[in-house]
Amino acid sequence: MRRAGLGEGAPPGSHGNYSYANSGYSACEEENDRLTESLRSKVTAIKSLSIEIGHEVKNQNKLLAEMDSQFDSTTGFLGKTMGRLKILSKGSQTKLLCYMMLFSLFVFFVIYWIIKLR
Repeated sequence: MRRAGLGEGAPPGSHGNYSYANSGYSACEEENDRLTESLRSKVTAIKSLSIEIGHEVKNQNKLLAEMDSQFDSTTGFLGKTMGRLKILSKGSQTKLLCYMMLFSLFVFFVIYWIIKLR
């Protein structure tokens, strides 16, 4: 007993012109095969793209974790510096003003000396 392959024999329940039924059935099968292959290639492309996106997300998460730890260390460093500046600002203002005046006079004399040597 021989089984009917694609496009062979009439579909069940059909009677009459077999060649017309065979050609329509074969055309539908060929169209289905072509569409199935097209869909398979699109699914494969989407799968590979989603895998690449997954790898990129992992790399970005790693980078963000490194940046977070760096920001935490910088925040600690800046906090300590701000604490030292607060302590400095609470100190004697006259002493700080005296240092600023001496520095200004020094700079003034250096500039005067440079101009005089020309």
